[in-house]
Amino acid sequence: MSANSGNSPAMRLVAIDDDPKNLKFVNFILAESGLEIHTESDAQAGLELIHRLRPQIVLMDLIMPGVQGMELLQKIVEFDPGIDVILMTGYYSTESAVEAIQKGAADYFPKPFSPEKLRQRIALIVEDAKRRQRSSRLDNELLENFQFQGIIGRSPMMLDLYSKIQRIAPHFRSVLVTGPTGSGKELVAQALHQLSGSDKRFVAVNCSSITETLAESELFGHVKGAFTGANQDKVGVFEYANGGTAMLDEIGEMPMAMQSKLLRVLQNHEIQRVGSPAITKVDVRVVAATHRDLQEMSRQGKFREDLYFRLCAVELKVPSLAERPEDLPLLTRQFLKTFATQYNKTVAGLTRRAQTVLARYSWPGNIRELQNVLEHACMMAESDVIDVRDLPERVQNQGAGGSAEYEVMMSIDQLERRHAQRVLDHVGGNKVRAAEVLGISRTHLYQLLKDSSEKQKETVSKGDE
Repeated sequence: MSANSGNSPAMRLVAIDDDPKNLKFVNFILAESGLEIHTESDAQAGLELIHRLRPQIVLMDLIMPGVQGMELLQKIVEFDPGIDVILMTGYYSTESAVEAIQKGAADYFPKPFSPEKLRQRIALIVEDAKRRQRSSRLDNELLENFQFQGIIGRSPMMLDLYSKIQRIAPHFRSVLVTGPTGSGKELVAQALHQLSGSDKRFVAVNCSSITETLAESELFGHVKGAFTGANQDKVGVFEYANGGTAMLDEIGEMPMAMQSKLLRVLQNHEIQRVGSPAITKVDVRVVAATHRDLQEMSRQGKFREDLYFRLCAVELKVPSLAERPEDLPLLTRQFLKTFATQYNKTVAGLTRRAQTVLARYSWPGNIRELQNVLEHACMMAESDVIDVRDLPERVQNQGAGGSAEYEVMMSIDQLERRHAQRVLDHVGGNKVRAAEVLGISRTHLYQLLKDSSEKQKETVSKGDE
């Protein structure tokens, strides 16, 4: 059975209850909600209806013949974690309410419930869905507006980096790009090349991947017969990139013997092939990149000081992902679009709890790790939204809000405050519903939240001292 209030309803609701009177009651009180309402009195048929219609909201009785309500809840959440499931029951208990919330229910209503309370809760879910749609459209606009030469970001640190690249690109001869592994240093090098005005080659070489015996030949080339196995002339990186840009990634791994020859390229713009006395002039821009502290390495005698000073005259620092958390949603959206297309999936986004896990994760591998995590998630996703279960275990474990060991070391008061905040977050900030789920008075809940806020302020204050 179905009812709707309009030719093009924005959202679907499926109500499942073995009591036809309750289904009629739900239809009646939500008749003006603007939802397309479908009802079913059999649990298995209701689950099949959910699979067929993919509703945004499910309203279901917790206790029905032949089925455990919690099991049905799990099946719905496993099918589509983005569905907001509201449980109804005439046998309310705090324990079952907490269990339902932990297993993914959006809310838990004891029967008989107030029609106005149900309307308000449904209205909140609908408004939240509209807000997410608006946010999605805004993210798409931001994605278009905050792409710079293939680099994505709108954080102040990234906007400052864009500005420096634009100023440096037309004039640079050599630039040092520093930043942690996976932060996007090669994209910065490519942006410098693209904005330099050169229509010649961009050539990237990873210094850590070249053996010391072959380094000179790779960078400067050799002539036939220069050494055993040199059966023909070979053009080196600098000659090949003549007129364009050469990127030397992980320059901190470059052998000391090569560093003096690189200095000659930077100062005199000339190279000498292995086995040849001839000097060749080159017009090449050099971008050196590293995740190491070259200044400290030069102090320790592991990197030529004169080369360091030559390179660091112009330095661009690429921030880690942890330093630019406001860019996480944009980067996530871009990678999801890419991998959804690549794997022919209809993945449209992440559940709120998956977003929370990503936001709490520390991202030691930076943008490259985020890219790999979302590629994995897109391959694993079985619905059109990515849930926590689709993420790699290391991300789930660290992003779940702290380890089990950390919680074991908490006091009862700390655990109580933490659980209260989790339930409040899960019911959309509704303090009345949170108090009902927790089985405590609103006054007690307010006190817990107040204590939690004061503890956070104390922590911040101590950190500032």
